[in-house]
Amino acid sequence: MMNIAPFVSCKHQPRINFRDGLTIDPFIPRRRKEKVVIVMGATGTGKSRLSIDLANHFSAEVVNSDKMQIYEGLDIVTNKVTDEETCGIPHHLLSIIDPNEVFTATDFCQHASIAVDSIIKKGQLPIIAGGSNSYIKALVNDDIEFKSRYECCFLWIDVNLKILQRFVSERVDKMVKDGLVEEVREFFNSEGDYTSGIRRAIGVPEMDQYFRNENNKLIDEDVRDKMLQISIEKIKVNTCKLACCQRQNILRLETQLGWNINRFDATEAFEKKGSESHKAWHRIVSEPSARIVRHFRGEELLNIPSPPPSSSTSFLPAVVTASH
Repeated sequence: MMNIAPFVSCKHQPRINFRDGLTIDPFIPRRRKEKVVIVMGATGTGKSRLSIDLANHFSAEVVNSDKMQIYEGLDIVTNKVTDEETCGIPHHLLSIIDPNEVFTATDFCQHASIAVDSIIKKGQLPIIAGGSNSYIKALVNDDIEFKSRYECCFLWIDVNLKILQRFVSERVDKMVKDGLVEEVREFFNSEGDYTSGIRRAIGVPEMDQYFRNENNKLIDEDVRDKMLQISIEKIKVNTCKLACCQRQNILRLETQLGWNINRFDATEAFEKKGSESHKAWHRIVSEPSARIVRHFRGEELLNIPSPPPSSSTSFLPAVVTASH
């Protein structure tokens, strides 16, 4: 007698199982993923600047991924983008958390996903920008829901470390002139610690010894001034160390996770001054980034006009500046 295999209805086809636990019906088309742009780079390389440039090319909004800028306060220390510099581009996850709260990578994933979803619902392009690579990894690589819904285009602004270290040192001097010491003094707490909340930010722990001795009448003014300079130098050294670590982390993410990261060497823009710096930035960073994003979105490659002056020149005071 011939054995006849039982008929299997399409309604009961087995699902396909994946290692991360997701299952799909093989006969149901996969949902088209929404597009998200992620701007990466060490501190001081110009992530905020590029994000705003791109937002002026496209209909876009920016989601902050800097773990210190998420907290309220210390706008100078954390180098938050100013209202003028945003050029009216909406920015999400800036100054939304109490300075003393614990805010984890998991918390970031939840807040960032909500922000990205709200941006897309408005028909806008989400641009995630910030130096906290651990937050980016948690969102893009570890968050299953985000991975299933979004496709990411990675843009990395890189700068020669020697040139970048000189720049961040000059930036710290400017931050001091803008009121860094006075700003940090408001957060000084002789009983506090520097392991959680915004007080972890570079610029706060380094000022501790100076504030502890600031009003000590047994210490003369010259000694106090020397202590202040030592604190400022520590801020510069630790900021340079951070930049080096952030660059290494990006290289590690690219190698270990296989991310296709588009690297732009912005060193020339940092070596030049004034309008020449602005032109170099547009030519080697802003314009090619816009073309890559346009291609990523499946749009026709067109000639990209220069961004409005307000989108970049506000980041160019006396020294070459490219915030964050």
